[in-house]
Amino acid sequence: MDSEFRIEKDSMGEVKVPQKALYGAQTQRAVDNFPVSGICISRPLIHALGVIKQGAAKVNAELDNIPKDVAHAIQLAAQEVIDGKLDEHFPIDIYQTGSGTSSNMNANEVIAHRAMELVTDLAVKVHPNDHINFGQSSNDTFPTAIRIAGYLEAKNTLVPALKFLRETFLKKGAEYAHVVKTGRTHLMDAMPVTLEQEFGGYARQLETGIQRIESALQQLAELPMGGTAVGTGINTDPEFPPKFAAEISKLTGESFREAENHFEAQATVDAPVALGAQLKTLAVSLLKIVNDLRWMNSGPNGGLGEIQLAALQPGSSIMPGKVNPVIEESMAMVCAQVIGYDAAISVGGLSGNFELNVMLPMVGHSLLESIRLLANASRNLAERSVSRIVVREEHIKSLIGKNPILVTTLNPLIGYDLAAKIAKKAFAENRELKEVALEMCDLSAAELDKALDPAKMTKGGFVE
Repeated sequence: MDSEFRIEKDSMGEVKVPQKALYGAQTQRAVDNFPVSGICISRPLIHALGVIKQGAAKVNAELDNIPKDVAHAIQLAAQEVIDGKLDEHFPIDIYQTGSGTSSNMNANEVIAHRAMELVTDLAVKVHPNDHINFGQSSNDTFPTAIRIAGYLEAKNTLVPALKFLRETFLKKGAEYAHVVKTGRTHLMDAMPVTLEQEFGGYARQLETGIQRIESALQQLAELPMGGTAVGTGINTDPEFPPKFAAEISKLTGESFREAENHFEAQATVDAPVALGAQLKTLAVSLLKIVNDLRWMNSGPNGGLGEIQLAALQPGSSIMPGKVNPVIEESMAMVCAQVIGYDAAISVGGLSGNFELNVMLPMVGHSLLESIRLLANASRNLAERSVSRIVVREEHIKSLIGKNPILVTTLNPLIGYDLAAKIAKKAFAENRELKEVALEMCDLSAAELDKALDPAKMTKGGFVE
């Protein structure tokens, strides 16, 4: 049994570690101490830690703070972390020490161990603290990892997915630009709109959502790295922070910069909180959109039945032929979860005392999960639902002529009171509005055709 383990030592003593594990004593202590959720830090955070350690090693070697051969070995091992080859060696639960120290040391230990496997002729043993973590602290490393991961994931996965969904709505709207349907306020019949106008509104919601996210990313691009323990930069080279930010920019192809104030950047998670708030706003927008689609699809006979969503799977285990708006329901649940994550991120933001926030791993997890869920669900909505919408044009046309609210355009011609009487009579008798108006006012059929043209009503202004 003991052959399955090896003994590792840290400042607190000896610990049994699985023989095949690349990590050491501090990681094992965290695994033992936090059997909470079974959820480990995500791939984007591991990737960010790899980028940080690779960039730090290169800069520290250039500044003659660590041996160049050691730095080279660290960079090789860090690249494997970046590439996802060592993910199985990051086993620590999200709900760990609030600074993320456990995961920072996990990265340090894995990279140190792997560096010595990759380069066997080093003059000195690669040390997790003295070399991998040189000029760093978990207190600036983990907040930096959150910012790098959040920035890259939002820009490279979420924003493209939202742009794709926006374009899909615009394309579908253009396909049915000729369709005039009943508008609704308070869920009641209102003045007509075109399907293109309605879908254009959804596209604009997504466009402004993208703009808000991109605005929040500007602050996320400030990196806390270089503040070390409390923001003062103790035990790091004064040249390290700006050089590190420049190296991370080179490694990622994005424009990162040193934090303007290291005390603010380490003591708070205000920038992640701001991004989380924009993700919540996006979730609110998306929930409104998919609920509209569900209403329009409802029925098909007992509801609005204006559109037909793609039939993707049976909708009931007992009712044959039933098909449900499953993609929209999936998105609705994602939106609810993201709103919940935002609440958690906000509480996390409240939990900074003096020079450090102590809910960093939870904030990072909640932020990245929100980005991942919204990106996946948005692309799924575009591909499996919006792009496949079929509009029931004849059904829409049969209903719009009976919409009593069309009488609104007669107000300037016959007055509000008479128009109201015509609307009530048409509704009560389930008759076309024009037919009733011919009986109750002095306007000719030609005048009524002109005034009651639903398509003209969608253009605004006065209908002549």
